Amino acid sequence: MSTMTSIASDADFRAALSELPVAKQRQVARQFIDHVMDLTDSARVRQAMAFADANIPSVEADLADGYKAAKAAAIESYTLCGNEGDWRNQAGHFVAAAAVACLTPGPQAGKAGSVAWSTAMNARMARVCEKIADGQGADDSEAGNTHQENRSDPTL
Repeated sequence: MSTMTSIASDADFRAALSELPVAKQRQVARQFIDHVMDLTDSARVRQAMAFADANIPSVEADLADGYKAAKAAAIESYTLCGNEGDWRNQAGHFVAAAAVACLTPGPQAGKAGSVAWSTAMNARMARVCEKIADGQGADDSEAGNTHQENRSDPTL
C-alpha cells in the first residue's frame, strides 16, 4: 500500500523527490523532460534521452554516453543563446540542462542534490522561457503547475 505525499510548496516537492532512490529519481526526471521536449530541436538531446530510455533504470556507469551527449547539447545550446536573448534558444538550453541533470553520473549526481529536483527546475525554466517568448511574461504559476502535475503521480 503506497501513501501519497502532500506537496504544497517547492520545499515539500524537493523533499519528496530527495527521498526517492536515485534510479527512481531518474525515472521521474525523465517524465519531467518529456513535458518539455517540444521546446528543443536538438538531435543531441533526443539522442541522449533515447539512450536514457534504453538504460533507465540501469547501472550508473551505463549512463555515461547519454550524459556526454546531453552535456554536448547543453554547451552547444548555451552558445546559441548569445547576447540576443532569444528566449526560445534559452528554452532549448534549459531542456538540454534538464537532460544533463537527469543523466549526471552517480557520484556527481549527489553533489547537485537531487537528480529529479535539478531536472524539474531546468524543465520549469524552459517553460518560463517559452512563456516569455510568447509574450506571456513569467508568473509563479509554473511552480503551481509543477506541483499539480506531480500530485497525480503515484510514485511520489
